[in-house]
This record gives sequence, C-alpha cells and structure tokens, in this order.
Amino acid sequence: MWLPPKSERERKCCLRRFEHNIHMGIWGKRDNMIVHESEPYNAEPPPGALVDQVTPLDTFYGRNHGPFPLMDTASWRLRVDGLVDRTLVLSIDELQRRFPERELVATLQCAGNRRADLMEFRDISGQVPWGPGATSTASWGGVRLADVLAEAGLQAEAAHIAFTGSDMSQDADPPQPFGASIPAAKATSGEVLLAWAMNGRTLPPAHGAPLRVVVPGWIGARSVKWLRRITAQAEPTDNYFQTEYSVLPPEADPHKAEPRDGITLGPIAIHCAILQPDKGAHLPSGPTEVTGFAFAGDDRTVARVDVSHDCGSTWIHADLDEPENPWTWQHWHATLTLPAGATELIARAWDDTAAVQPESPATVWNPKGYANNSWARLHVTCHP
Repeated sequence: MWLPPKSERERKCCLRRFEHNIHMGIWGKRDNMIVHESEPYNAEPPPGALVDQVTPLDTFYGRNHGPFPLMDTASWRLRVDGLVDRTLVLSIDELQRRFPERELVATLQCAGNRRADLMEFRDISGQVPWGPGATSTASWGGVRLADVLAEAGLQAEAAHIAFTGSDMSQDADPPQPFGASIPAAKATSGEVLLAWAMNGRTLPPAHGAPLRVVVPGWIGARSVKWLRRITAQAEPTDNYFQTEYSVLPPEADPHKAEPRDGITLGPIAIHCAILQPDKGAHLPSGPTEVTGFAFAGDDRTVARVDVSHDCGSTWIHADLDEPENPWTWQHWHATLTLPAGATELIARAWDDTAAVQPESPATVWNPKGYANNSWARLHVTCHP
C-alpha cells in the first residue's frame, strides 16, 4: 500500500531515491528516452524506436501524474463495489485462480501525444511537449473486466465503471489518487482487461504493477495503473482526472473552465505519425524510405495512409500493414523521390468509416493540447 511522505524531509528523501533509481535504470528504460519530467516520470522514446509491432518494455512510453507508489503485491487487494450484488475483495492469486486468463495486443496512447506540433502553432503553457512517441503497443495478459463484473453482479443502474489507482497526484486540489471511469457498455465488452502481465512478463512497477486497467482504443488516461478499486455507479466518476482530460474551446481559460465546458475524451481519433527519417535529417536526394504508424482508435481500423513531399499537390498511397486486431496501430511504408533542398513530408490517414485527419493544427488547437490528429509533418533537407 502506498503512503504519502509525512514531512518535507521525507519527501526530499523520496525524491533523491527516485532520481537515484532513474539514474540506475531501475525502471528498465533505454538510455535515449526523451525524459520530459523525472518526477513525476514522463518520457517517450525517439520516434524511430517505435517501428516494431509490439514495443519492447524498455521503449514503452511513461505518463504519470505523481510519483510511482511503492506496492506490496502480497498485501495488495482489489476491491469491487458500488452498484453490484456482491462486493469483492481479491488478491492477485485469487484473480488468477478464479477467472480465465486472457491475452490481448493493444496500443495505448497519451491524450497529449503530438502536443508539440500544436505548440508550434500556438503556445500551450504548463503542459508536457509530447512528440509522437507517447504511444506504444504491448501484449497484455490478465482477466477480462467483464468477467470480474459478472462475478460481482452488475446492477441495471450501473451505467459507469470507475477505477481508482494508488498513485497520489498534486495536480488535484486537494491531492487525490489518479482515477477515471468508462461507460459500462465499454467495461463489459470483451477487450477491456485487468492486466498483470506485459509482453509475457510480470507487469513492471513503472507500468502499474501489480494490476492495471487496459482500455483498448481509448486514451491512455482511462487505463488506470496501480489499480486498487473498481466501483460501479450511475454517473461518471468525479475524480479530477476524468474531466481534466477534456478538449476545451480554443478561447477557454483552462484555469477557469467548468467541467461542462469541455468534451470529455474517450475513444482516440484517427491519426498517424512519421517515424523515419528523423526530424531535421540531412539526406541524399532521390528515392527515400518513409515509415510511420497510424491508429484509428476505438474499434476502427486504418483503411489508407497517403504521403506527400510537395505540400499535398500529389500523394502516394503507402503500403499499410494489417492490424493485429482492431485495438492496435498499423505501420506503413512508402518510397518517395525527394528533390534537393528543404522538404516537408506530410502524411494523413483514413479509417474504415472514411474519417480522415484534419489538415491543419489550427483546426484542432485547444488550450490543453489534447487530441492532436492533424496531418503529420516532418522537415528534412536533401543534398544532391
């Protein structure tokens, strides 16, 4: 069980220990992670590291709103309560014995992914300048949330399922554990997992051990880590982070906005990113391999990716990998003949409902910098 530091001296001691752990690589991350903050730990891999269908554990991005809680798996328990017929209190061992184990490959993505592109259009203060690397894919192992809710006996009035983690965040006033909720219809679908394994290994502490939620197709903020409580209720959770993750109108002041002013984020919108070549790369002119990923979100798939090097005057259809399932990204590849000089590469994706990415960040800019799904753009310089 996580307990907050009792004094400023203890807090500083915890901070030194945290920084030491990061320095010693205890979280198992690659050396070239782009670390935006060390406490709370927020880091993404360089884009070129995301070319694998399943992201290695040392490369998977980290998004946190508070220090990692210190968890004791032996004493940890999951409580399932609220609008259920039977309150459940379960250990990891009981979860593994009482429910069928499932495995699912799924992509998770921070709602602020590609916020840096929005910041280039117009400044966004107080937010992490995420590039395109705040997204990763893993093979998750655990039990279906639907099976646990069925065991508890979900009542008819239960329209939302709330999750409470063990990580305390100072972002809320007063501080509170990170939490979120999703509609009961999503929670009882077969793809939502309570996961204790990641890429065939025990879930790492940095990714929510001993248990986390995985909500495929939805923003990563709904996949609560270090899970300790599930509550069935009639309304969405009143946790600070439920409405914090919402898109406000461009003219809104995020410090004065009311929850009703924003659109609460859930399913991810169609988007793509360019992974290779590197941003600002100097390349020989001529045929050049351009690679990236596209992700449709929710239960949709990517239908097409177009790539251009001449401001959209002409487009090339990229070769698109088949998805593992509807919950994963799809990598794409295209060969463009690049002229000498400065070139802007552009990519846009379409999903299987014919939704397409908007052209300009001006159309999606918002004061929190969430949900940027404008065309992916990358500048390179080519030499004869």
